[in-house]
Amino acid sequence: MAKDAPPRWDRRMQQRLARGEAAALGEFYDRFAVLVHSQAHRMLDDEDAADQVTREVFGYVWENPDAYDPKHGSMRSWVARLTHRQSVQRLRGTHPEAEGPDADAHAEELEHRVLRATTAARADYIVASMPAPLRAALDLAYVQRRDYRQAAADLGVTGDEARRRLRLGLQLLSTAHTHSSTDTAPPGYGPTP
Repeated sequence: MAKDAPPRWDRRMQQRLARGEAAALGEFYDRFAVLVHSQAHRMLDDEDAADQVTREVFGYVWENPDAYDPKHGSMRSWVARLTHRQSVQRLRGTHPEAEGPDADAHAEELEHRVLRATTAARADYIVASMPAPLRAALDLAYVQRRDYRQAAADLGVTGDEARRRLRLGLQLLSTAHTHSSTDTAPPGYGPTP
């Protein structure tokens, strides 16, 4: 298989969606609904808005399956990019620019909020994309509050290996903050159409 070829599942799913197979949309939804909803909720911090973004993303996929371009990444990254774009649009749309002396401050606050949401989406993408051993080490250290010795014991590795995994995981996560505010798509999402 060529290096840039999409995974077999992605190609088959796109073909099935293009044929209008309702069962394909159900399978697609089962695979990506949690990703879409959790990313939208994290960006918008609003359950109803996340529900609406989820409906909009899956509606778009159903109506435009040929918009997926495997040259820009996996179908998963395409769906995440669609979610990100729709969430940013909703975020900007819920805060129409104020008029008068506060307009600049409002616009600046909104751009900071969009940047924070974008950084959070990048961090989610990075964590989801990193190798399972790094993700497990970070989960033990930062979610379950274990020190590196306890994490090493839980993972069945040496203390040095646990520290190495934590360091690598944190280095990957630190890249979520290194992009400018004009770069709105998380890494690997391809250009914004």
